[in-house]
Amino acid sequence: MKFSDGYWFDKDGCTVDYATQICDIETDKRSITVYVMCKWIANRALMLSGPMLTVRFTSTLRDSIKVTIGHFSGNVRKSPSFQLYEDENFTPEIISHADGSTELISGATKVKIPPKGCPWDIAFYYNDKFLTRADWHTTSLIITDERFRSKTPERFFARHDNGGNTYIREMLSISAGEYIYGFGEKFTPFVKNGQTVDIWNNDGGTTTEQSYKSVPFFVSSRNYGIFAAHPEFVSFEVGSEFVSKTSFSVQGEQLTYYIFGGSSIAEVISRYTDLTGKPALPPAYSFGLWLSTSFTTDYNEDTALTFCNEMQKRDIPLSVFHFDCFWMKEFEWCGFKWDTTNFPDPEGMIERLKKRGLKVCVWVNPYIGQRASVFSELAEKGLFIRNKDGSVFQTDQWQPGLAIIDFTNPEARKWYADRIKELALLGVDAIKTDFGERIPTDVIYSDNSDPFRMHNYYSYLYNKTVFDALNEIQGQNNVCLFARSATAGCQQFPVHWGGDSFSNYASMLETLHGCLSISMSGFGFCSHDISGFESTGTPDLYKRWTAFGLLSTHSRYHGSCSYRVPWNFDEESCDVARHFTKLKCRLMPYLFSNAVITHKNGVPMMRAMAVDFGFDRSALTCDMQYMLGENLLVAPIFNEEGTAEFYLPAGGIWTDIQSGEQLNGGSWYSRNYDYFGLPLYAKPDSIIVYGNCSDKAEYDYTDHMHIVIYGLEEGHTAAATIYDAKGTVGAVITAARHGNTINVVVSGTDKPYTIESSQGLTICT
Repeated sequence: MKFSDGYWFDKDGCTVDYATQICDIETDKRSITVYVMCKWIANRALMLSGPMLTVRFTSTLRDSIKVTIGHFSGNVRKSPSFQLYEDENFTPEIISHADGSTELISGATKVKIPPKGCPWDIAFYYNDKFLTRADWHTTSLIITDERFRSKTPERFFARHDNGGNTYIREMLSISAGEYIYGFGEKFTPFVKNGQTVDIWNNDGGTTTEQSYKSVPFFVSSRNYGIFAAHPEFVSFEVGSEFVSKTSFSVQGEQLTYYIFGGSSIAEVISRYTDLTGKPALPPAYSFGLWLSTSFTTDYNEDTALTFCNEMQKRDIPLSVFHFDCFWMKEFEWCGFKWDTTNFPDPEGMIERLKKRGLKVCVWVNPYIGQRASVFSELAEKGLFIRNKDGSVFQTDQWQPGLAIIDFTNPEARKWYADRIKELALLGVDAIKTDFGERIPTDVIYSDNSDPFRMHNYYSYLYNKTVFDALNEIQGQNNVCLFARSATAGCQQFPVHWGGDSFSNYASMLETLHGCLSISMSGFGFCSHDISGFESTGTPDLYKRWTAFGLLSTHSRYHGSCSYRVPWNFDEESCDVARHFTKLKCRLMPYLFSNAVITHKNGVPMMRAMAVDFGFDRSALTCDMQYMLGENLLVAPIFNEEGTAEFYLPAGGIWTDIQSGEQLNGGSWYSRNYDYFGLPLYAKPDSIIVYGNCSDKAEYDYTDHMHIVIYGLEEGHTAAATIYDAKGTVGAVITAARHGNTINVVVSGTDKPYTIESSQGLTICT
């Protein structure tokens, strides 16, 4: 949110008081508190009147510093707040220097604070490398009056002012050549410099600046991250108000943020997920191909079985069949009652699908249409969000007269969770948790939560309720959501997909930008609607998006107005779907091992090049390619010509795992591909293990492993750990090159395997 009119003036209706002079510093065993006047105190008379900011520095996790900026301290603390995994026993080091300056040190991350009487100027470092700072004309208290208008519209389902007119703003420096990424799922350009980013969930599709998944966290190419610990509306100006600053503001009397330092972006994201939660490990089956009935298409059990039969007939391996909205009767969503006209025997149908080796997913949302049989009961029990006069909040958007489940009410959570458990006991394996963004703010909750803070946070309570209910029935590492809405912490409940894209190449790229941004925000797994959701694309687009989709962590055919089965496009689409589905199945030993790594350390499995190759400046802005796990580079094709332009980071020989082409890193390349190819390169000094199965995603990954060692340079080593489908170590592989020989050790398994080198070197075991 912009409060300035150029550098020297404030916008009409804004009074900005900047932190100016440090008046006092207090320390205790765990924190430093700094009292900062918003004017220069040249004499005692100037101590009268005017605001003072109280800024407290502490650390609750190693290599993170918590900063709280406050104005009036008597304000009421409002709920909800993010669930954070802070360590109450962690104690940072505090050093007071002879010159009066002070440092708070957390691991290798520290903040330096000038002495009493000096101008406001705090600086953050990691291993003594400068990260960012807040100095003169940055940290500020802002008071607005009726002349000030924010750009956020006050309309139904949008942000409403909560009555306050005070904002706290922090502004941190952007160094020359520094790039900023993240903020949740953003479909705008991947590098966020120059953008205004509002943290406010909206159902806006993939073609606007709005987001289904808004996360008040960003990372910098200088290897630090900032998390504004506020579930309410947070507005970021990334070099878009003051070009050398990232500013962020919240309404109210206090702003709390965390800064994380690291030696790489991967380390920063790992530390952020230490605080907000690691992603659960999705079940192995979920990495296979999902097929949906689609949205407004006509379907019943015969349609579902016909699709499954045809996929089997055409030898296209299918893992999950998804039933979208119309498994329930129209106008009754989401009352959890099967439409028995089209599905007279749900239990039998699910059993018949399972006999084919398929898993089953069904769609839900947190709204209840007025025509649903349970509506009156839930309204009478007070399980819906209410208007301020106590009546049930209702709207005709989406379903006529719908009301919204109040997940702050324990009884409402139990009712919803019980419905999810009933589905699980019926045989449903996964739940698509759609919606959760259209949450009004002029309402009341059963626990008196601030509706302004609940707007984004609602997605956390919604997805957690469903995830926990499934976990009770299915057990750990067997739970899979397909979620659209999210905020900070929701990465714990994977998988997340990108919402409503259009069926064209521009929207395909928007979708990739969304995946890259959400991955920079701590979300480990990403999916999207292959070939786009809205309208129906061309066979050309379908085939190119199929390659992209099946080389994402999770892969689903789904659309709005047409069946997304490949034979509806052309016969070659079936061949392309078969090719990439079988390739993904064979890659499962590698892919699932990387999923386990993501589960353990929080570093996203599908991630931007900057995460792994921050040392290579050319990799920092790559936004049309990504790493799938530690060792595979993927560059989807976004044009009808079949041309891919891609960058291979510096440091050795990269190898296309399909064609075998070997290219030097540190250069851009342009290649043309048929529909069965795209840039799919193994990183230098890497090991990729292929499985002995191409028709399913879940199998014994150590049985007849095919181990390929790629681009191993003289004197270098490589390693890989293979896990079984439950996340237990199944095999450990190490390789070391000496001259033209690679010495390989495979431990932990007595099953047969084969080994080869991409360079044709001699293998010695």
